[in-house]
Amino acid sequence: MAAKLRKGDKVIVLAGKDKGKEGVIASVDPQAGKAVVDGVNMAIRHTRQTQTSQGGRLSKAMPIQLSNLAILDANGKATRVGFKVEDGKKVRIAKTTGDVIDA
Repeated sequence: MAAKLRKGDKVIVLAGKDKGKEGVIASVDPQAGKAVVDGVNMAIRHTRQTQTSQGGRLSKAMPIQLSNLAILDANGKATRVGFKVEDGKKVRIAKTTGDVIDA
C-alpha cells in the first residue's frame, strides 16, 4: 500500500490531547501505523548523565497514530490524500484542492 503520509510532511493533529497542533513528521513506522511529529505528543523521559550528554528530565516526542493526523494543503487546511498517475509516475494529490503534494 502506498504511503499517504511521509517524513517531512506538514500535518495537523485531528484527535487526542494535542488536537489542533501542527508539526512536521520526523519519522514514520508503517508496520505499527504510527508517526513521530516534532512538538506533538511530548513526554518527559528521565535520562542518566553520560560523558557525552547531560542527564535529567528531557522532553521527547512520542509516536502518534497515523489515523489521528491529516496533511495540510497549500491553503493550510486539513485534507485527505489521493493518488493520480502523471507522466507515468504515481503522485499524491490533495483531495480539497487537487494540487500535487509531491514536488
